[in-house]
Amino acid sequence: MEITVGHTPDADDAFMFYAMLEGKIRSDDFKVKHVIQDIEELNKRALNPSLDVTAVSAHACAYIPNYTILRSGGSFGIGYGPIVISNKAMTKDELKNTKIAIPGKMTSAFLLLQLMIGKFDYIEMNFSQISNAVKEGKVEAGLVIHETQLSYELEGLQKILDVGKLWDNMTGGMPVPLGINVIKSELGIETIRKFDQHLSDSIKYGLAHVEEALDYAMQYSRGKPRDLIKRFVTMYVNDITANMGKTGERTIRHMFELASQKSLVPRFDLRFA
Repeated sequence: MEITVGHTPDADDAFMFYAMLEGKIRSDDFKVKHVIQDIEELNKRALNPSLDVTAVSAHACAYIPNYTILRSGGSFGIGYGPIVISNKAMTKDELKNTKIAIPGKMTSAFLLLQLMIGKFDYIEMNFSQISNAVKEGKVEAGLVIHETQLSYELEGLQKILDVGKLWDNMTGGMPVPLGINVIKSELGIETIRKFDQHLSDSIKYGLAHVEEALDYAMQYSRGKPRDLIKRFVTMYVNDITANMGKTGERTIRHMFELASQKSLVPRFDLRFA
């Protein structure tokens, strides 16, 4: 069957899908047609399901009941995650009273920051525009994801809050739930599990052929140097990405339980493959 797959124009997603999209691994069950969009665009697209499989923020699962969470393809921070940057030093209390640029209301980064500091004033921007907006003084602070978590110092900016570390401390070392892949539940459990294995195999191929998969992923480097992109990719594509297991499921459920207690998400029904 032909299956439509959405992923982001980011090096870690490209690394995961490299073997699948470039024919390094094969499947007799699926012919993949892939679509590239920003993560918040994919989150919004999933509200009215069109793609069979798509990358989404873990946070988006509160709003997309027609999808099942795949056990492969998850991005989890291990003691690290999104950060808040600024041109100047700022206390946590000062940050609470500052308008913060965020990469989208459905991103996990936004939900996690609310868990850390409470509700705050914000402005939505494409994630790639946030660091420049902070640098140019258009906003006082920005919540950044992807490789900007590593490159902000090169732009003369400073980290004022580390959401990943705060989550790590708050949960006693649970992985930080960020991005996941979901599949239409209507496809049925047999198809879901077959595709889940196919994606897992693609990720495992990339991890076994890092430089080769990185060559492919560099087309989404956004001008960042290879060593930085390699560091970013290896932070977010790891064994838990190939299969989140009970650890990944538990940390996603825990994030939603905390968010529900603070009335930050509607009622939700999480389905895992």
